[in-house]
Amino acid sequence: MIRLWGRPSSARTQKVLWTLSELELDFEFILASGTMGPGGHVSKGNKPFGVVDTEEYRRINPLGRVPSIDDDGFVLWESNSIVRYLAMQYGADLLYGNDIKVFASASRWLDFENNELLPPMHDLAMQLIRLPQERRDPSVRDAARQRFIAALRIVDDQLSRTRFMTGDRFTYGDIAIGIRAHRWVLFDLESPDFPNVRRWYAEVTARPAFHKWTAQPEHHLEG
Repeated sequence: MIRLWGRPSSARTQKVLWTLSELELDFEFILASGTMGPGGHVSKGNKPFGVVDTEEYRRINPLGRVPSIDDDGFVLWESNSIVRYLAMQYGADLLYGNDIKVFASASRWLDFENNELLPPMHDLAMQLIRLPQERRDPSVRDAARQRFIAALRIVDDQLSRTRFMTGDRFTYGDIAIGIRAHRWVLFDLESPDFPNVRRWYAEVTARPAFHKWTAQPEHHLEG
């Protein structure tokens, strides 16, 4: 059985959780984090789930971060690599149509999420939820909002030409973008209307696998 170390409120972990749910794979979920715990973020004095700072875990992931997996002795860390591995190993037909060009296109959107959507969303999460009120900076929040909107314009343009992020079928590329879009909706910030994103978001969030781990607001608004 697959073992997964992570936390439900980690968007990186959610990428793996959603992928596992699409594939209907059984797994053991081990709560682990150096920054979040049952009470919230460490910046507010909460204790983290831990595990990541132990010698045992560092042998699994030398960075001491989440997520990591152990699939029958095969250990892997970095969320996007885990998603790609799970897609190739267990869901080639389901998650990219067993087509190398579709695989590459979906992979691009994982990189886009990591490089363009994650940094501003991390700043937004810190400024809106996780930092104590006295440590929040409206200028950082507003700059992050504008950066996210700029990236979302690219997503909307893509979706003006395709039903899903890579074409006419759902792929693992939709998972990464879908998580960020969902968190953006829950943050409820001022934003232009993106009609193509809105249409696509309604479709991907109707998937049963989305509702197992990703839909819950508490997994995105935990502070």
